[in-house]
Amino acid sequence: MASEIHMPGPECLIENINGRLLVNPEALKILSAIRQPVVVVAIVGLYRTGKSYLMNKLAGKNKGFSLGSTVQSHTKGIWMWCVPHPKKPDHTLVLLDTEGLGDVEKGDNQNDSWIFALAVLLSSTFVYNSIGTINQQAMDQLHYVTELTRRIRAKSSPDKHEVQDSANFVSFFPDFVWTLRDFSLELEADGQPITADEYLENSLKLKQGNDKKTKNFNEPRLCIRKFFPEKKCFIFDRPAHRKYLIHLEQLQEEDLNPEFREQVADFCFYILSHSKAKTLSGGITVNGPRLESLVLTYVNSISSGDLPCLESAVLALAEIENLAAVQKAIAHYDQQMGQKLKLPTETLQELLDLHRATEKEAIEVFMKNSFKDVDQVFQKKLGDKLEAKRDDFCKQNMKASSDYCMALIQDIFHPLYEDVKQGKFSKPGGYYLFIKKMNELKNKYHQVPRKGVQTEETLRKYLDSKEGVADALLQTDQSLTEKEKEIEVERMKSEAAEAANKMLEEMQKKSEQMMQEKEASYQEHVKQLTEKMEKERAQLTADQERVLALKLQEQGRLLREGFQKESMKLQEEIVALQKKQERGGPCNIL
Repeated sequence: MASEIHMPGPECLIENINGRLLVNPEALKILSAIRQPVVVVAIVGLYRTGKSYLMNKLAGKNKGFSLGSTVQSHTKGIWMWCVPHPKKPDHTLVLLDTEGLGDVEKGDNQNDSWIFALAVLLSSTFVYNSIGTINQQAMDQLHYVTELTRRIRAKSSPDKHEVQDSANFVSFFPDFVWTLRDFSLELEADGQPITADEYLENSLKLKQGNDKKTKNFNEPRLCIRKFFPEKKCFIFDRPAHRKYLIHLEQLQEEDLNPEFREQVADFCFYILSHSKAKTLSGGITVNGPRLESLVLTYVNSISSGDLPCLESAVLALAEIENLAAVQKAIAHYDQQMGQKLKLPTETLQELLDLHRATEKEAIEVFMKNSFKDVDQVFQKKLGDKLEAKRDDFCKQNMKASSDYCMALIQDIFHPLYEDVKQGKFSKPGGYYLFIKKMNELKNKYHQVPRKGVQTEETLRKYLDSKEGVADALLQTDQSLTEKEKEIEVERMKSEAAEAANKMLEEMQKKSEQMMQEKEASYQEHVKQLTEKMEKERAQLTADQERVLALKLQEQGRLLREGFQKESMKLQEEIVALQKKQERGGPCNIL
């Protein structure tokens, strides 16, 4: 279905109307149809810095996201363009272009901060676009990154004894790419050529000092270093002469600066090759519907005055998906049982065996489609539904067997009782003749296959209802002595008692089978849950190790630069993470 998604151009995803953020339902419909993993690339930056041009190039188009041609911010809110990923088969590339930050016409920067935060939360690669070099002015303009601690929460209710909530940002923040437009400096340090990445690394170095100016200098740099797992930098020359820039999208490739064309090509190649699919904690890959849910949850939180919280968003998404997982599992069970079950079954065990095999498949479907099922709430719902389905099939099986057996009995025994009415057995020796005929018909009944679980019970009830007929024939048969009649009565009582005992044994056997089935069902749920939890634990451990490595790497850099205090803060985070690893408990990777 996802391969059929065709967006000829961008669609507004989150509208910014009079300072209010509103989700566009039409854009959500597009996302809901994308079943493939999504690679989400968002770009932010000051207005009129050429963000939209780069996004159009990533989409493989010259036109699409509006470039505008004035000093007014042209893109309002967040616009989305979903295209087939050119380098990752079976993936969809979701491009998010944001309105320009710092537009003086807006007057209020509050929405700028929310747009910035949403771009971070929704993307797997976050591109920050600016003009010129990375100087203090550029860093001052990137003050939004320092506000993220006041705009985003990792956990819904952080433990007061734990490290700061922002210590968890690196576990779920996107990769950070800084694009520098109209860059005019030579890339060198101490007279030696350096790469754009080394230039960024040097620009993020901290200064010694405790005064306010130094703190303001260090804060955005420290945030970028600590929050974003990967950092990358690209520089771009001016694309063409200034007078041509207002018609940039109309310019032919040969009219652009050759170095700029090459730089754009390098940028697109890197983004398309290295940007990962959006994931949640535990390696849960985000597709269109999941991204749709995240968008709704985050924007609703902002609109209601709350902070967007990753943990809450993931749990809200999990509730939606786990409910759907139960429905998928039940649908699979219904389909398979509908195809394979032929009622009535010869034995109860035949039905239970089919149920057990199909139940196993249904649990597998649930496990595949569910995640973060806290306290196994939804798995228990599935178990209850499957148990009810089994019990219902048992009832259907009994009814189907009873109905079939009764029709068969009527067909076989009806002529016998018609003969009784006609008086054919009302003569000396008629009773034994009747018993002989009755036994022949019983044998005929038992020879018919696949009558089901109610074979004996239905026959017993039928014959009990006709008990008076045999008794009457016995008492009126003049060829029998009173002693013979008494013996025959005792024989009939013995047969009835034997049949009753047999029925009791059969009921006990059925009860034991059902108990065994319940235990087997429970063990299957436990087995599959254990396997899933082991996989999730392995993924969680891998996530923890990745975060730990990033924190140790940053701590080493701080120590080399001589920032003992910041290094000690990071050490607290490292120790807290290591303790959780040792305990084997869940980490704050959401």
